[in-house]
Amino acid sequence: MKNFDRKIILEDGSEYLGYGLGSNADRVCEIVFNTSMVGYQEIISDPSYTYQMVVMTYPLIGNYGITDEDFESKNLTIGGLILRDYNDMPSNFRYTKTLSEVMEESGIPGIYGVDTREITRSIRDIGSRRVLICGVDTTREEGLEIIRSTPVPRDAVSKVSCTKRWYSRTSNPKYNVVAIDCGIKLNIIRSLNKIGCNVTVVPYNTTAREIEFMKPDGIFLSNGPGDPEDVTPVIETVRELSGKYPIFGICLGHQIISLAYGARTYKLKFGHRGGNHPVKNLENNKIEITSQNHSYAVDADSVKGTDLEITHINLLDNTVEGVECKRDRVFSVQYHPESAPGPQDSGYLFNKFISIMEGGRENA
Repeated sequence: MKNFDRKIILEDGSEYLGYGLGSNADRVCEIVFNTSMVGYQEIISDPSYTYQMVVMTYPLIGNYGITDEDFESKNLTIGGLILRDYNDMPSNFRYTKTLSEVMEESGIPGIYGVDTREITRSIRDIGSRRVLICGVDTTREEGLEIIRSTPVPRDAVSKVSCTKRWYSRTSNPKYNVVAIDCGIKLNIIRSLNKIGCNVTVVPYNTTAREIEFMKPDGIFLSNGPGDPEDVTPVIETVRELSGKYPIFGICLGHQIISLAYGARTYKLKFGHRGGNHPVKNLENNKIEITSQNHSYAVDADSVKGTDLEITHINLLDNTVEGVECKRDRVFSVQYHPESAPGPQDSGYLFNKFISIMEGGRENA
């Protein structure tokens, strides 16, 4: 049996020894867990995990490798990965690299061989908190001092957003959509392309005037990392453009729309991450099985004093999962319809966006 070579130290003083994979970098992150049974490639390439170290609750990870076509982002910004068992010999005819190889190339540290059940229960009981991944020679006292002296980052969206506009075109396009990139997943863009939308992806700090100059049929607000209250440029843009164009938001985009209309957000104890969250659509009373990834939620009471109405709720904790202002043709959901956990439960949302854009043309 080989000796442990890596460990994690949590800010409450608990530590877990294991074996390293990916990069050997030491790093301080927020520790969170994800309950998905598959999709580790999509998780490590999801910009929403910037500055976070993810505990995978499913025990075996790495067994189908990494494939070139399945990344959610070209630049991997996840903080790190914590696993129970790691398979470095994938059995998949599509795979091109192992998980550890991709993590090493992108500077992402990881650890396996730890008790992920105990760590997950700890996160559920105490809440998300900061964690250091380091070598086994680092003492608990040294690790805690590193955690205390490392500032909490507030620039997550600016780190992952594109720096200049880019385009994703489709054959026989019917609509032109401007997507504000707060850390957008590529499958969202692919989903918009599939329903006939040419997509212009713009940086998060693009002004309302610049977007108006592009003459879009609709505006999409993407997912992304961090505290939604930090993304003031996008909040202001939504305030200026609401009522002028159809607007559809997902995840962070949902929180930004809510803030723009005067609602409040708050940080959840340990967030929602995984592909098994039941959400009730209040308009038709149907239940959707959803994929989620967020640390913040919209305060339900604060929505009451705005022009928004709540359209969806989470059946696990009654948090707000969707809002809409029909007058302004603005709507959003907290979960990820493009992740297809149902697998088709939430696909109607993209069609709803199309219908609203079509209605805007008819009324123009």
